Amino acid sequence: MLNMMKKYLFVVVAALLLAGCPSRTPEPEQPPATVEPAEPQPPVTVPEQPQLPPLQPVPSPPKIKTIDWQASVTPLVKKMLNAEGVEPGSVLLINSVKNNTNGNLQTGKATASLYQALAQESKFSVIGEEKLANAKMTLGLSVDDSLESRSKAVGLARYLSAQYVLYSDASGDARQPSLEMQLMLVQTGEIIWSGKGATQE
Repeated sequence: MLNMMKKYLFVVVAALLLAGCPSRTPEPEQPPATVEPAEPQPPVTVPEQPQLPPLQPVPSPPKIKTIDWQASVTPLVKKMLNAEGVEPGSVLLINSVKNNTNGNLQTGKATASLYQALAQESKFSVIGEEKLANAKMTLGLSVDDSLESRSKAVGLARYLSAQYVLYSDASGDARQPSLEMQLMLVQTGEIIWSGKGATQE
């Protein structure tokens, strides 16, 4: 009888245990994931840099030859002052240096050098540029009038009581022109001296 009860208890306990543990149904197996191959991406093209032309050497600017006007006019002025027939103490009118070359020249500097060279000598009384400009305006002439007309030059010189007019012009190649001077006697219009020389750099 006791054995029967033990068996019965065992069966009950076993039944309770089995009832407490729900039977687990096995999960259905998932099929393995299929990995699709990635679509091939087009290759990244780097834009080509434009080909730059090869660098050309920059040509150096041509050397500008500067003329030493002071050194150019002084020898001619000295020759003129020693010329025969030139009266010391006379009044001199200087005409602007004229450009007869094949290019551009700084004739203003040439004229200024002429004034300076004559100022260093005491043989002539030189009419100043300002007085000359005022006289031109009084006589109805342009201040820039180069007095190419000898009659104009003579009239202006007489107005200023000048005995001489000095003409100067540069001719030939503008890079190294020749300089020519002529000294005119106002009273007669005669050229009493002329000289020519190369300009100095």
